Amino acid sequence: MDSRTPATIEISDAERIDHLRLIRSDNVGPRTFRSLVRHCGSARAALERLPEFARRGGASRPQRIASEADARSELEACARLGVRLIAPGEHGYPPRLSELDDAPPLLGVRGLIEVLMRPMIAIVGSRNASAAGLKFAGVLARDLADAGFVVTSGLARGIDQAAHRTSIEGGTVAVLAGGHDKIYPPEHTELLQALLASGAAISEMPLGYVARAHDFPRRNRLVAGASLGVVVVEAALRSGSLITARLANEQGREVFAVPGSPLDPRAAGTNGLIKQGATLITEASDVIQAVEPIMGRPVTLREDESEPLAPDPGEAMRDHIVNLLGPTPILLDDLIRLSGASAAVVRTVLLELELAGRLERHGGGLISLI
Repeated sequence: MDSRTPATIEISDAERIDHLRLIRSDNVGPRTFRSLVRHCGSARAALERLPEFARRGGASRPQRIASEADARSELEACARLGVRLIAPGEHGYPPRLSELDDAPPLLGVRGLIEVLMRPMIAIVGSRNASAAGLKFAGVLARDLADAGFVVTSGLARGIDQAAHRTSIEGGTVAVLAGGHDKIYPPEHTELLQALLASGAAISEMPLGYVARAHDFPRRNRLVAGASLGVVVVEAALRSGSLITARLANEQGREVFAVPGSPLDPRAAGTNGLIKQGATLITEASDVIQAVEPIMGRPVTLREDESEPLAPDPGEAMRDHIVNLLGPTPILLDDLIRLSGASAAVVRTVLLELELAGRLERHGGGLISLI
């Protein structure tokens, strides 16, 4: 099966340490990392300018910047556990995940690297799944694995677990919400160990990190982003699986839904997805036929196309933009229009606020002041 993966790169050990220091520093997320590196030219140069950006954003206290010793210590701990920290474009970094604007600058990978370079299909669904849902998820995962696809999911109870268990032999990828040494739920530690023999686990979180509620949507963007498409087997009207489906839509991934009884609340979310335009599926061949044309397209790691940052916008413009913000989320495009400033100036002020811990980013391009 040809996934048309791009030629790979390799960063130096020194660059890996700089990347790790930057992404582990306070208030630096994947998007901020990309903006800083693009503006400053390198992670090392960005590290030197972090205090300046945070000060301009109104930081109330000095920003914690990860030290070189911290980075080396984390790399050594990862090596002891068999975890490799891989940058976008390097061999072992899922090619389609590399395309995302918020792709992790370093991805912790454990298991078989080659599995992560193959085409993936995500299967997600209810933790409190029905017997029929569990059976269908298992059959679908097994059939997709037999067809050469890698099944990816979030190692959760219910549908996730069924998808992983039945696709172990073909290779399955578990996307973790916490660190590689903090498996959730704990009872799936044995399942994770079993799938590592022929599959892999990935996480963007540091070792020792225990997943909290807000980390699961963050994990879900990786489940969708690494895959050609996402299959939702069962989902209530308010569920993490619907968040995964929404993220998949935003990322340009295919969204598939398994229909269910209108009387079962666990099917309300999937039936709703079908009404909204998700592809109805009843067997693996429905998924395969839909993704085959996508697989024929080469995966290219595009250059960072985000708006460049500006020099110091100045206090007057900075105050003007900050005054337009508040606790109510606003679209970035609306903020740019209302401010009358260039996109580069607005993005620079937002970056400063974010590094100062004063900005919150929401889904769909919404931002608000903390």
